[in-house]
Amino acid sequence: MMDRRSVLFALALTASALAFVSTFHLVFFAAPVEKTMGIVQKIFYIHVPSAYAMYLGAAACFGGSVAYLLNPSETADAFAKAGAEMAVLFGAVVLTTGPLWAAKAWGHYWTWDPRLTTSLLSVLVYVAYLVLRNFAGGGDGEKRFAAALGILGAANLPVIHWSVQRWSGQHPTVITGKGGGLAHPAMRMALSVSFVAFTLFAFALLWVRVRGELLQRRVSAAEDEAWDRNLLNENA
Repeated sequence: MMDRRSVLFALALTASALAFVSTFHLVFFAAPVEKTMGIVQKIFYIHVPSAYAMYLGAAACFGGSVAYLLNPSETADAFAKAGAEMAVLFGAVVLTTGPLWAAKAWGHYWTWDPRLTTSLLSVLVYVAYLVLRNFAGGGDGEKRFAAALGILGAANLPVIHWSVQRWSGQHPTVITGKGGGLAHPAMRMALSVSFVAFTLFAFALLWVRVRGELLQRRVSAAEDEAWDRNLLNENA
């Protein structure tokens, strides 16, 4: 019989799946084709919520990193690592869908626009975090250094958000109405449901990765304990 947390996870995953189905229906069958961008504009409904989900992952990594530095624990470290994985996953979606949209809007896939550059920098920080955590060992020193990277990555998030306003650039601010806006109600509905879908999926993914990481560490600890016990028995 499933415990309460497993039931909540199953409900969140089911709700996320239903929200994704609703999103695709609204995007491709309800929301009209944008006059200027054409069908390519529909990437927007994936691109923006993916960026939001990346922020959620970065926030989780930041929270876990701060918690680990203040009071080191396996749970805090697992939470930070899972958040970094989310940031890289959704950041990869952002950095893939963005250039596809840009190719139509700007005529080329990439420019060193302030928001694009700072977004790429953030993803690279979290990639560095995961490389450090996976290949530099599992000691307290490595975990603390990774936690510092997790905090550094979060510090760049406000820079991404305000980069267009502070440094201009070509990146549009569609939601606020600049660059076209979302005039049709079906467009706004599609975006809203997509935000819900990505939020639920992000929380479900975070939950399963934290739990999986903790279980993996418990199994590794049990294996090490069994190995040490066997060595003691052989030497006895």
